[in-house]
Amino acid sequence: MTTELWTLTIHEAHALLKARTISARELLDAVETRVAAVEGEIHAYLTLCRDAARAQADAADRRLRSGKDLSPLTGIPIALKDNLCTTGVKTTCASKILEGFVPPYDATVVERLRGQGAVFVGKTNMDEFAMGSSTENSAFGGTKNPWDRARIPGGSSGGSASAVAADECTAALGSDTGGSIRQPAACCGIVGLKPTYGRVSRYGLMAFASSLDQIGPLTKDVTDCAWMLNAIAGHDSSDSTSAALPCPDFSSGLGRGVRGLRVGVPKEYFIPGMDWSVEEAVKAAIAVLEREGAVPVEVSLPHTEYAVAVYYLLATAEASSNLARYDGIRYGHRAKAPADLFDLYARSRAEGFGPEVKRRIMLGTYALSSGYYDAYYAKAQHVRTLIAQDFRRAFEQVDVIATPTAPTPAFRLGEKTQDPLQMYLSDIFTISVNLAGVPALSMPCGFSPDGLPIGLQLIGKTFDEETVLRAAFAYEQATEWKTRKPEF
Repeated sequence: MTTELWTLTIHEAHALLKARTISARELLDAVETRVAAVEGEIHAYLTLCRDAARAQADAADRRLRSGKDLSPLTGIPIALKDNLCTTGVKTTCASKILEGFVPPYDATVVERLRGQGAVFVGKTNMDEFAMGSSTENSAFGGTKNPWDRARIPGGSSGGSASAVAADECTAALGSDTGGSIRQPAACCGIVGLKPTYGRVSRYGLMAFASSLDQIGPLTKDVTDCAWMLNAIAGHDSSDSTSAALPCPDFSSGLGRGVRGLRVGVPKEYFIPGMDWSVEEAVKAAIAVLEREGAVPVEVSLPHTEYAVAVYYLLATAEASSNLARYDGIRYGHRAKAPADLFDLYARSRAEGFGPEVKRRIMLGTYALSSGYYDAYYAKAQHVRTLIAQDFRRAFEQVDVIATPTAPTPAFRLGEKTQDPLQMYLSDIFTISVNLAGVPALSMPCGFSPDGLPIGLQLIGKTFDEETVLRAAFAYEQATEWKTRKPEF
């Protein structure tokens, strides 16, 4: 077989592995060859797990030869965002405060993938503590977009998205607090899914904002996305927010088509200032769904305009609380020769956290402080409820909602680093989904005149990932966007 094995999807690779046409070790070798060829241009990874990955691939081959306990992910090379705990492998959250930290346990999603025989290529780059929309906030250098190395890959799961788009892995896991799976998926021209809050265990995910964080897959196509969700979804007693609900086979309804499916088109998501090529591509995608038999319905999500403000009060408040544990005492970076305990705390955090993390901790601490709690945090919680109610009302009329994923294609490196508000507005179309807790998927629906991918976002009802995936698959089959690849 040739090194083009790195181009395979999960379902294509699984068919060859199961038929013993290729081995898991051959597949991994091909992916590692690809990483060696392009990683210098992309910087998708923070840690490569070469020895451990080869041992996993060899174990997968033994499993494949026995024909027992096979899963669709046996022998599949997968990348993990570096905020997912991995036994014996560094987990840094792209932060100096956790540089060199090696967890003693696996996140539940990692444990589930490991149990199914997946092969872990490495840990991917990200915005520090998942705080960012461009993967420029990493303490260990930013990641570049495979489609244009002068552009950002999106964030905070930019390393995972770039690795998938550049064929440096077959699939990846990311986390999504306000769009951190979907926005990089859109920027890199791949599929990214944020499941319903509670569908996937967060145990072992380094917390940013606990009421918003959710783990999900980044893949080359919709079928792979469904297969990855099958592998990681389900109740986990280690996570008190994990939903004790049965999980369907998320791939079972992919071929049902969209005839009669009601597709909501929210007027608030087509706004002045968004890139014209994004608006054209998304409206053309909705027209494709209509040709396939779906019924477009205009809906309203009236509180959308408040979502960014609400998010940056609630998420920063939760970050302020969650990141208090990084104090230089128990693990992580510790300042040298402190004068006293306060000096140890202050200097350890000042030296360990980057500018964006510090900015958000200060915003959150202010919002939670005495005299401001009711004016900011409590009011934001009330508006969050109104945003969730908007979605419930809309879903009384429709089955899925179609929107742009981001207001623009990938912007240039450094373009928004000096203007935090402009950076935050990159997630204007994704944040509401996290506030409401509903599932949403981004997939490619076209390209800008500069040849940059554009993302279509499909939003579903709570715990109805099946319908989202069904609609996404129907659109994918009716178009050829997934066949286009970045050039190196």
